[in-house]
Amino acid sequence: MTFVKKIPNPIDRHVGSRVRMRRVMRGMSQEKLGEALGLTFQQVQKYEKGTNRIGASRLQQISRTLDVAPAFFFEGAPSFEAIANSEPRQMGVAEASNAPYVADFLSTAEGLHLNMAFARIHDPKIRKRIVDLVSSLAGEEPGLVSRETLDPDEDTPR
Repeated sequence: MTFVKKIPNPIDRHVGSRVRMRRVMRGMSQEKLGEALGLTFQQVQKYEKGTNRIGASRLQQISRTLDVAPAFFFEGAPSFEAIANSEPRQMGVAEASNAPYVADFLSTAEGLHLNMAFARIHDPKIRKRIVDLVSSLAGEEPGLVSRETLDPDEDTPR
């Protein structure tokens, strides 16, 4: 008998990553969130990974506890069409395989801090230098984000 590992639904994974992001933003541990919800930290962990689906009433309870509207958890979620067609670019992510990694990183305290600090830098030239520096440190060729991929009204990748 062969067992196939069940892969979490992309929407469940996204919602879970947003729960984690908001929890980290509020400086709350999984244990504290679990206590507030009447759950174990392990259950909170499963929600955050998308392993267990969060029901509507539980999502409402989580949103009250984390002081955010339920819609927050769906912001930036992949569309059903994008999931069905498995089109990474329709999901708004350059590489589908990187989507979980990016979401996981952004939901850490370090990722959140880095993202918030970067967002406070308004000079597009400095932003590009920082991206090039990080790319270089990561072993990538600096300048992979070309001007053609930038929105003409913004200096961020499309």
